[in-house]
Amino acid sequence: MAFQKAVKGTALIGGGAIATVFGLSQFSQYRNKHGAFVRVQAAEAATVPIKNHFPTREEQILALQTTGEFDVLVIGGGATGCGCALDAVTRGLKTALLERDDFSSGTSSRSTKLIHGGVRYLQKAIMKLDLEQYRMVKEALEERANLLEIAPHLSAPLPIMLPVYKWWQLPYYWFGIKLYDIVAGSQCLKSSYVLSKARALELFPMLRKDKLVGAIVYYDGQHNDARMNLAIALTAARYGAAMANYAEVLRLLKTPDPASGKERVCGVRCRDVLTGQEFDVKAKCVINATGPFTDSVRKMDDQEVPNICQPSAGVHIVMPGYYSPDNMGLLDPATSDGRVIFFLPWEKMTIAGTTDSPTDVTSHPIPTEEDINFILNEVRNYLSVDVEVRRGDVLAAWSGIRPLVTDPNSKDTQSISRNHVVTVSDSGLVTIAGGKWTTYRAMAQDTIDAAIQAHNLKAGSSKTIGLQLQGAEEWSPTLYIRLVQDYGLESEVAQHLASTYGDKAFEVAKIAQVTGKRWPIVGKRLVSEFPYIEAEVVYGVKEYARTAVDMISRRTRLAFLNVQAAEEALPRIVDIMGKELNWSEQKKKEELEAAKKFLYYEMGYKVKSDQLTDSSEISLVPSDIERYKKRFHMFDKEKKGFITILDVQRVLESISVQIAENTLHEILNEVDLNKNGQVELNEFLQLMSAIQKGHVSGSRLAVLMKTAEENLRQRVVIPVDRSGGGL
Repeated sequence: MAFQKAVKGTALIGGGAIATVFGLSQFSQYRNKHGAFVRVQAAEAATVPIKNHFPTREEQILALQTTGEFDVLVIGGGATGCGCALDAVTRGLKTALLERDDFSSGTSSRSTKLIHGGVRYLQKAIMKLDLEQYRMVKEALEERANLLEIAPHLSAPLPIMLPVYKWWQLPYYWFGIKLYDIVAGSQCLKSSYVLSKARALELFPMLRKDKLVGAIVYYDGQHNDARMNLAIALTAARYGAAMANYAEVLRLLKTPDPASGKERVCGVRCRDVLTGQEFDVKAKCVINATGPFTDSVRKMDDQEVPNICQPSAGVHIVMPGYYSPDNMGLLDPATSDGRVIFFLPWEKMTIAGTTDSPTDVTSHPIPTEEDINFILNEVRNYLSVDVEVRRGDVLAAWSGIRPLVTDPNSKDTQSISRNHVVTVSDSGLVTIAGGKWTTYRAMAQDTIDAAIQAHNLKAGSSKTIGLQLQGAEEWSPTLYIRLVQDYGLESEVAQHLASTYGDKAFEVAKIAQVTGKRWPIVGKRLVSEFPYIEAEVVYGVKEYARTAVDMISRRTRLAFLNVQAAEEALPRIVDIMGKELNWSEQKKKEELEAAKKFLYYEMGYKVKSDQLTDSSEISLVPSDIERYKKRFHMFDKEKKGFITILDVQRVLESISVQIAENTLHEILNEVDLNKNGQVELNEFLQLMSAIQKGHVSGSRLAVLMKTAEENLRQRVVIPVDRSGGGL
């Protein structure tokens, strides 16, 4: 009854305010319907792709070297840079793009994976009567609708729950979320709604029950960010843009303007990172779309120019899927320090973040233990006491650098809007800075409009609204069924391929290897618990992947989902890439080491080793110590004080269990802290103590030894697959 009264009160409180913006809603719906008509016209007006398949990287490099002059040259292969290239080439401009690393290697692959207008920005717009913030939210909601339309295989609507723990917050949050719906107009994905406490717990059973009043559910979009970025790049390539990753800009080229005598940017000197070859690329207009590195390129143009970007680091973590429902996210609107935390299902895992703190610009941002623990503590505040939120369940962690535009009047990065700015320097360098993932297309449109005006380029209006991206044209929600029926793929693998490659999934299926099993007929997995298959590595090379890091982080998302799984898949990935790219044994070794270093520092593997070291404290009660000593001595019969592979093999043979020797090496190496080839009693006790404290989970040695102890009597099979254990 109290809940019903609160809902009625909420409606009364918000009703008048909503009535005042009803006219805005009606106008918005009319404009959006009219916009849909324009969208169809624009998409139909776009030039038909001149290539059924995108060119090879070698062909792209040749095009960059041999083309006399491009109309537009974009520096930066993130979402905005690739968006600029696609916008320019579909207007009929001769377009090139250079990226010194891989497409989406920076911020664009390290996002919260949301396509959203920004609930918190709308709140600021209302509280501060900030028209600029309102316009940014409005634009983002329009772009959200477009992005869901042009890449339906890579994106989908996601319901997000906002739990309410105080009665007075119900009308406050309800009004804000309803206004979010109204601003979206006819492009609202689905109307938000209020839930009772019982219904909220039914949909999100992990939620903390204590003092829960109810919840509000609203809808935003979610996507596979790195694959979306790649789809934009591949689409631009198919339309004729010369796109090259691992092509670093060394300096800007300038020439005197015949009319004014001023120096004008006319191209760049670049280097093919893979071969070391240097060459010039000439262009009428050069666009700087380098995200956090915006100012470094601007200083190539003018050393005295002031910085316009204020970088901010955002850390995310990935936890097992059981921490959240399959299709319901969670929003913490007010963390202990005033930030916003999202807790979302993604790729059958759970992603949590983000933090927001000033940082230095770097190509290799590293997540800190402080940020990881901050997120875990906030998650604990919202989850039931029955759910033990363990540090050891963090499967991956990363830091992304947001390229926020500096506001001179702002004291901290949290209050900075992610509005974008387009500037043109005296020498003609066009720079696009700021913005957010969702608005990449609008940012690109504004940038190319500015470039056309500044450089008198001959081109029409933007044609990217409604323009379908790579893989979207023939995609349907049931496409995966054809993959199962026509190729004999596992259903899970087929669904993954369809949602990753869209209608290009058939090209991957065609090169999938026969398994030799009754089922599945084709599709050898890279690791057992993820649907990535070996054929994706071959296809990833065609998609311009040139390093093992490209493959584990951006062609597949293994590194972002589980760093241990990524490390386990690396040897096979390197072997396949080595065959495709003719790598020497030395090159394969270098790639393996580089990928492991990437996992260790940038994807949170380092924090795993920090949780269990040779100096880790043993905090076990005496009874537990005795119990674990007995278990250890069951393997260490000779009381040496350590166990080796031979000791483990002897026990396993006594209960008729066989495990491959290389697997045993891996299992013991996880716990061998001083790396002397054996596990000492102290190391084992440190492991068990870390497990009890929740710092480590999924240790194969701990599971194996416990199960072996029990099965000396019961003689059942011991599971040795690597678990979903985290960092």
